[in-house]
Amino acid sequence: MHARSALFDVYGDVLSQRDNRSSVAGLVRLLAPTGIAAPAVRTAISRMVSQGWLEPVTVSGARGYAATGQAIRRLDAARERIYRPSSRAWDHTWQLVFVSTPINRSARTRVQRELSFLGYAEMADLVWVSPFVRRELHAALDRAGARAITAEARDFSPAHGPAAAWDLGHLATAYSTWHASAAAEIERHLAGHDDPDEAAFAARFHLVHEWRKFLFEDPDLPDELLPPDWPGRAASAFFTEAANRLHAGSERFVARTLSGH
Repeated sequence: MHARSALFDVYGDVLSQRDNRSSVAGLVRLLAPTGIAAPAVRTAISRMVSQGWLEPVTVSGARGYAATGQAIRRLDAARERIYRPSSRAWDHTWQLVFVSTPINRSARTRVQRELSFLGYAEMADLVWVSPFVRRELHAALDRAGARAITAEARDFSPAHGPAAAWDLGHLATAYSTWHASAAAEIERHLAGHDDPDEAAFAARFHLVHEWRKFLFEDPDLPDELLPPDWPGRAASAFFTEAANRLHAGSERFVARTLSGH
């Protein structure tokens, strides 16, 4: 687990109900059970500040960092997808994004990273598609140094044709593999720990961290575009049940850790 990725998880899943901020000491204490050492936390904070995700603040008289507006928007969108209750209704309209600004290879890579995270797929060269309008699209393009024009289409034949832009076979395998090992991974964190609340926090943190990786692969397609035996459904149900089961103990650990006790 990389420290920068873990900090995104902290701000997105732990600090969202705590004013999106923490002291540096609090961040170090929170990440200690995940195996990330203090120097790595401080280095990751510095990088996230330079990238516009965090900004310095004072928290209870101590040096700390708050999520920026840019980060809060990204984390809110990610949290909606992580804890999505069910597939959204779809009106059979596809959004097309035509990246129009001439861009070099590094900018293309940034576009690919940003738009894939939002749930778009590249259907043709510099033409991206999504079954839903993603509200962070233009902010993501700005971060990538690109511009685009958008259009909507309903007349694809067959109607599910653009879904071929995603590698759903690979995604199905990833969901099945994760689901097969997730329960054992939780028990590994809980077994033999002398602090059940800290164990619950570590187990839930790793659970969310691994599940969040699917945000970079799963476009959150409408249910009617997925096969009846889609393994993502069972995996999502397991994630929701496990995250809820570990929530109370995890919250107790977070509360006492951030209070300094």
